[in-house]
Amino acid sequence: MRLLERMRKEWFMIGIVLAIAGAKLEPSIGVNGGPLMPEITVSYIAVATIFFNSGLSLNPEELTSALVHIKLHLFIQIFTLAFFPAAIWLFLQLLSITPINEWLLKGLQTVGCMPPPVSSAVILTKAVGGNEAAAIFNSAFGSFLGIVVTPLLLLLFLHSSSSVPFTSIFSQLFMTVVVPLIIGQIVRRYIKDWLERKKPPFGAVSSSVLLTIIYTTFCDTFSNPNIDLDTFSLILILFIICSIQLSFMLLTFIFSTRNNSGFTPADTVAVMFCSTHKSLTLDRLLSCSESFWCP
Repeated sequence: MRLLERMRKEWFMIGIVLAIAGAKLEPSIGVNGGPLMPEITVSYIAVATIFFNSGLSLNPEELTSALVHIKLHLFIQIFTLAFFPAAIWLFLQLLSITPINEWLLKGLQTVGCMPPPVSSAVILTKAVGGNEAAAIFNSAFGSFLGIVVTPLLLLLFLHSSSSVPFTSIFSQLFMTVVVPLIIGQIVRRYIKDWLERKKPPFGAVSSSVLLTIIYTTFCDTFSNPNIDLDTFSLILILFIICSIQLSFMLLTFIFSTRNNSGFTPADTVAVMFCSTHKSLTLDRLLSCSESFWCP
């Protein structure tokens, strides 16, 4: 009985393991062009569902309050789009003398230049009771900002130019983030009493959608026939990524919990997830990716 209760409580972590295992067993289902059609179901429907869900669950006052929290927004955007890529670049100067695969290091720098994630930071912030409204704003604003900043960072740190379809990315972000959020807020006005009475499982819905995104991401990874990495490099880079993630989360926690920081505990949660997590949305669309992964 205790085991079942524990499994019920940790269903999301179990779901992540099952999603990765399923992707490994049959990656063709979730790849672009496959039966699941993630280029539509994930890129548009899944992300739009997450933000529509957030629009339904959030009070308008919370969104308004988050919008004017300038100090919080500045901290997150400066950390993720300035400090993060610069720190990764300095760290990679040390790793460049090791036998780690060169393209893995370039890939790590590429990811370091990405903006905050569009959906995962919002879901994780909500799951642990953080400032969801602030996470929504910074995920959306950071993604729009990344359209301009990320190519410049790649040029600065990797000396590689990139061709970014600005109109395509901007319209996709607007239609999958801003529009669903606004529609959710409008719908909330008409069913507010029902929502407060029934209390739908908004968190569970968003987490389930995130599992779908994780599954299709790993399907793409496991279906790539060009991956040819030695075991040493792969294991070491996984250890490095986990170490960087934990170190940066600890760093943001320390800075955001100082007495004069002006951040609440809920703000700290949003800071930790939005500042240290990276989106792969732009990474998939940058035309320079071929030069990185096809030596």
